[in-house]
Amino acid sequence: MTKRWAISSGSKFEELAGYSRAVVDGEWIFVSGTAGYDIANDRFPDDPAEQTRLSLATIADALEKADASLSDIVQVRVYLGSADDLMPVAKILGETFSDPRPTNTTIVCDFAVPGIKVEIEVTALKRPAR
Repeated sequence: MTKRWAISSGSKFEELAGYSRAVVDGEWIFVSGTAGYDIANDRFPDDPAEQTRLSLATIADALEKADASLSDIVQVRVYLGSADDLMPVAKILGETFSDPRPTNTTIVCDFAVPGIKVEIEVTALKRPAR
């Protein structure tokens, strides 16, 4: 039977809204939508590219706790507050992922929290040790 367990990033919203940063189910890792919050400065940067970098760093940390990495991501879902932010965000994603690149769906939407410009959700599949 596969083991299923949760990973927390320590965000106050995880307990408040009843979710985990990630759930590991066997070799699969499902990472919740992750906004690019700057913990050191207690704010969301104005730059969508910087928010993307911060979001990916939080995702990478969750994947590391699951004994995986960004290279194990098979699907990315990107939520943008404005279509104007597509190119800066896409550039960072293009620099981050290499062949085989994950699938990607990008949606423009509103966010419940002011200041969020991008939120990223991923699914990863741990590769067997080589």
